[in-house]
Amino acid sequence: MKLVIQIVDIAKVEVDKQTVGAIEKGYLVLVGVGENDTKSDCEVLANKLVNLRIFEDSAGKTNLSLQDVGGDILSVSQFTLLADCSHGRRPSFIHAAPPEEANALYIYFNSCLEQLLQKPVQTGIFGADMKVSLINNGPFTILLDSKDLIKK
Repeated sequence: MKLVIQIVDIAKVEVDKQTVGAIEKGYLVLVGVGENDTKSDCEVLANKLVNLRIFEDSAGKTNLSLQDVGGDILSVSQFTLLADCSHGRRPSFIHAAPPEEANALYIYFNSCLEQLLQKPVQTGIFGADMKVSLINNGPFTILLDSKDLIKK
């Protein structure tokens, strides 16, 4: 499972010109579910995400977590994070989980986040044509792969 995490001042996702998820200060998280991902991948990444200390404290050091700053999460599924561009010019997505499996793990991942944060997580709509907009803060972007975290 792969995540792209961006600190944002504002982020929203629209489907058919209707806002389906929106936050102010917090993380926009793009979520890619791979073919061999499990609930364990979701749990490891949710725990890491909620506890990352990447917001600045009063001294300007990245020392505060999402909970420390009262931030929110907008989670958007994005199978294209699993693109394999190693051959030819067109990406292959054979390592992405099948849609039904990916959606189940995406839902589970968001429920893990909600449990840890003790508040709702905003989301896009799985499989929909989504328009995502944001005001990036920093910009500050982190990439996480559950396979890297589980190895350690």
